[in-house]
Amino acid sequence: MDLASRYKGVVGLVFGNDNSSSTEDSYVERLLDRISNGVLAEDRRTAVAHLQSIVAESRAAQLAFGAMGFPVLMGVLKEERDDVEMVRGALETLVGALTPIDHVKGPTNEVQPALMNADLLSREPESISLILSLLSEEDFYVRYYTLQLLTALLTSSPNRLQEAILTIPRGITRLMDMLMDREVIRNEALLLLTYLTREAEEIQKIVVFEGAFEKIFSIIKEEGGSEGGVVVQDCLELLNNIIRHNASNQILLRETIGFDPLISILKLRANTYSFTQQKTINLLSVLETISLLISGGADTDPSKDSSRTTNKAVLVQKKVLDHLLMLGVESQWGPVSVRCAALRCTGDLIAGHSKNLDALASKVLGEEPQVEPALNSILRIILRTSSMQEFTAADYVFKCFCENNGDGQRMLASTLIPQPHSMRQSPQEEDVNMSFGSMLLRGLTLTENEGDLECCYRAASVLSHILKDNIQCKEKVIQIEIEAPTPSLGAPEPLLHRMVKYLALASSMKSKDGKSNTGHMFVQPIILKLLVTWLANCPSAVQSFLDSRHHLTCLLELVSNPSATVCTKGLAAILLGECVLYNKSSENGRDAFTLVDTISQKIGLTAYLINFDEMQKSSIFTSIKSSQPRRPLTRSNAASMADIEDVDENDLSDKKNHDHPILSVIFDAHFVNFIKGLEENIRDSIVEVYSHPKSQVAVVPAELGQKNGENDKEYIERLKLFVEKQCFEIQGLLGRNATLAEELAKTGGGGSGSSQAEQRAGGISERVQADTLRRDLHESSQRIEFLKADKAKAESDLSMYRNLVGKLESDLKSLSDAYNSLEQANFNLEAEVKALRSGDTPPLPDLEVVKAEAREEAQKESEAELNDLLVCLGQEQSKVERLSSRLDELGEDVDKLLEGVGDDAGLPEDEEEEE
Repeated sequence: MDLASRYKGVVGLVFGNDNSSSTEDSYVERLLDRISNGVLAEDRRTAVAHLQSIVAESRAAQLAFGAMGFPVLMGVLKEERDDVEMVRGALETLVGALTPIDHVKGPTNEVQPALMNADLLSREPESISLILSLLSEEDFYVRYYTLQLLTALLTSSPNRLQEAILTIPRGITRLMDMLMDREVIRNEALLLLTYLTREAEEIQKIVVFEGAFEKIFSIIKEEGGSEGGVVVQDCLELLNNIIRHNASNQILLRETIGFDPLISILKLRANTYSFTQQKTINLLSVLETISLLISGGADTDPSKDSSRTTNKAVLVQKKVLDHLLMLGVESQWGPVSVRCAALRCTGDLIAGHSKNLDALASKVLGEEPQVEPALNSILRIILRTSSMQEFTAADYVFKCFCENNGDGQRMLASTLIPQPHSMRQSPQEEDVNMSFGSMLLRGLTLTENEGDLECCYRAASVLSHILKDNIQCKEKVIQIEIEAPTPSLGAPEPLLHRMVKYLALASSMKSKDGKSNTGHMFVQPIILKLLVTWLANCPSAVQSFLDSRHHLTCLLELVSNPSATVCTKGLAAILLGECVLYNKSSENGRDAFTLVDTISQKIGLTAYLINFDEMQKSSIFTSIKSSQPRRPLTRSNAASMADIEDVDENDLSDKKNHDHPILSVIFDAHFVNFIKGLEENIRDSIVEVYSHPKSQVAVVPAELGQKNGENDKEYIERLKLFVEKQCFEIQGLLGRNATLAEELAKTGGGGSGSSQAEQRAGGISERVQADTLRRDLHESSQRIEFLKADKAKAESDLSMYRNLVGKLESDLKSLSDAYNSLEQANFNLEAEVKALRSGDTPPLPDLEVVKAEAREEAQKESEAELNDLLVCLGQEQSKVERLSSRLDELGEDVDKLLEGVGDDAGLPEDEEEEE
């Protein structure tokens, strides 16, 4: 009874010992006693039925059952398989013990008996194995209640149950076999598998190996595809769990049954244009499947990119783009959620794939004669839709189309041809025959007279995608001029100037009650995004922007406007910084130095640069991530995701200086990172302007020329005065620059400054102070390099001279030795010469003495040899004697054997002596 004792310990700690003597405990205990010790089978079945009823209705009974009931019922399941009714009742009782009772609300911190029961049962692997074995029983209700029990366990303890099932042989196989069972059991098994495969990669592999793809699409077809019920949703959820971030399973799906069964679910029947909630959820699920295939495998999977590219190509070959455009563009009667999901799938499908980009660019929609390019239809959705969610989804398509697609950007920009004012005032219904560019320009200026900029900012968002990172498109659009609403108001003005005009108009728009209209909280940021994108790396755009001094005034007022949002002020400050950073003009009053001087006078560098820091801290910028995974569609959240609701602007009416939530979608991670990099470049550019306030003027002032009738002395005096005046001006500018640099270095200081701003200001101060030191350091480094080179050359020469001296010393020593030997030979020769000249001969040795000495030495040597010979003869004589005695013993005649031995040996010697 280890199971029961463990549970009693937990219950005693939570509820105390008094609860164990309650009425429910005693009643449950009596029923369990009847089940385990009863004699009559009918009485035991009745006890099981009563136990099931009370456990399903009472939390106290659930608690008491957990303390002592599990061993009893598990024993019934193990030992009484033949009694089907008893097994049914035991399983139903276990399901009731694991099902929370919601109609009794207790304290929030109260322990739930159903959860404790599930935790206790899942701790025993033997129990899980026993429950799984019941799936092979023939009785329908036994299999049904077994699946319900496993689902209840999985809901409470998913990880533990997944581990237990993996350790049981053929555990997953038994569950997969249930998909081919009767409909009720199939549905329960399907629901159980969706829970099991959500995060368990090993279970996903086994499920695929057991033929999950074929079984899933077979059930979907049997249920009626997208028109089916919740079973289709469960099948698609199981499919999504299997292929999510799993490139190998995606490849297996593509190579085995293909994408045709999946795409067939997207097909809308001609006579069924109604969308129920369940049909909407089914379509969202299959769109999620396509999105998962487009995204490929996990980020750590090396085959992710190749799998994603192949999936995109195969999907377009299977005409999935037609179905996506049907759902997202042509089915305007469909739910907004389905249209938005289809548009986002379209964007993901074409992103970074050249063939798919060309396919979308060449796609036409509608029926003859009312046909138009698909991009025109998507643009119309952007300009006309009343749903902000649909606007952002359609805008995402253009973002993906223009990303790293210079040819596509130039193709769209080539259609930007202004239309006469009379055509721009025509009704919107007549824009079907317009080109893409004409429709876009019409959207930029359509509602100007009405004071409504909603259509304008939407068109501006599309235009920002066309101009992004494309200098040719920027140069082309700069040349576009828009006619004035009334010809009498003036000549046509550039499109860039018209956008700045709308930016100023948006800040002054008020609602009827005099409050700021929250509907335009995101108009200015989107227009500013267009201008920031336009002016980036484009000096001609900066020049066109500064052609009117009102533009600079508008930006200065926007940056210093206390009622503007943080994002609006930050982007306006970035736009001002671009006018400094990309300013190539040398014209007085429009150069970078003048702009910095104006910013310092009108706003103050401290206040100006703080806008950067506040924008980086805003919710729009901090909430952006490089990749935000979309929330999986499950039973629990399907209804909420099917009913998309736009942000209620009334909830934002009382929130000042807050950015609209839609900006977190418009400002993607790429734009946020671009702004961060641009901010650093702007700071460095301002420091550079302070370091070099004015470039040299190539034009010689008229005062330097000699006037007619002016003599040389007067001319020289006038030049001296001119130079003195210039010196005073230069000194004044240098002092002013020093003050501005000090102010810039202190940016972010004070009580309200942030630590991040102080760090940046410290960095700027160090760069300003290092400008002079850097040149001295460079000169010192050059001198050090020269000295190092001289030192190396001197050391090389010294080593060479040392080697030469050593060689010379060796040669000198050799010469000295040779000279000494020559001196000695010379001395010896001179002595011999003297001896010969004096007639003296050296004494000769005595010949007889020498002979005697030689004879004596020869005698000594012969005596020594004779002694050695005598020793050898003695040794031989002893050997002969021993052999003779041995031969006598053997009976041999020794003398006879020795006859003739001496004669043969001595014969040659005698002959030699005679000769």
